[in-house]
Amino acid sequence: MNSCVVLDGKAFAEKNKVELLEKISKLKNEHGRPPSLAAILVGDDPASSTYVSMKERACEEVGVKTSTYIKDRSCSTEELLSLIDELNADETVDGILLQHPVPQHIDEIKCFNRIDLNKDVDGVTTEGFGNLSMSLRAFGSCTPLGIMRLLEEYDIECEGKLALVIGRSQILGKPMAAMLLNANATIITAHSKTKDLDKLLTMADIVVAAAGIPNFINCKKLKKGSILIDAGYHPDQKCGDVDMNGIEEIVSAYTPVPGGVGPMTINTLINNTISSMENLSNGK
Repeated sequence: MNSCVVLDGKAFAEKNKVELLEKISKLKNEHGRPPSLAAILVGDDPASSTYVSMKERACEEVGVKTSTYIKDRSCSTEELLSLIDELNADETVDGILLQHPVPQHIDEIKCFNRIDLNKDVDGVTTEGFGNLSMSLRAFGSCTPLGIMRLLEEYDIECEGKLALVIGRSQILGKPMAAMLLNANATIITAHSKTKDLDKLLTMADIVVAAAGIPNFINCKKLKKGSILIDAGYHPDQKCGDVDMNGIEEIVSAYTPVPGGVGPMTINTLINNTISSMENLSNGK
């Protein structure tokens, strides 16, 4: 009998709504307003617009207030920094999200780092990443933190496991490796330039695919009984970073695409926004 477990992020996010609604209702009663998220979208990238719209809808469903600031792609770094300063100073804004990527002429890292650490609900500041790496208080980047929450939901133990993270981005691969290391896994970080990747795949107990390349990994290369987290999504090709053909005969658990990691990312963003309001209102 096939014992492969589907790590259903969509179902978990839906179940978590009950807890979110209770927290939001409590905050609204105590402070006269719901948690508030400010999203900044620069340019007209279709994928970014879609992601922001999805986040807006998810927030609306649970009663989190969202305000979206749309800036023309000709917006300068200084203009963007000025807007972030305004939102940092606004006591009715609990979380700030700068949608990645921004146009190339904008200094994205500088803009990320301008976000108040207490409102960095998307986990993009370098200070936040440093704190996270040292097991200090910070909001984790939403996708890797969502993955960790999903592993916990399904009672998947990381301690002592060999975890292979394929990808090294600032908001996914690097914080993912840090979170797994903090959970006492042994970490190998790989990427598109790594040699002998197939050999590493045969060794890893947990594989997080976050290279951003469609069907970059053939699931048949994975270790028998391993756990696969596919954090990639390529809507044009309707696939992730892993060729899933035959996946259930190989791994013990995996995230589907779509419906695995994606819903957890947005759910985690909402959780972080609620936590931000709780922290700010308690003076933390």
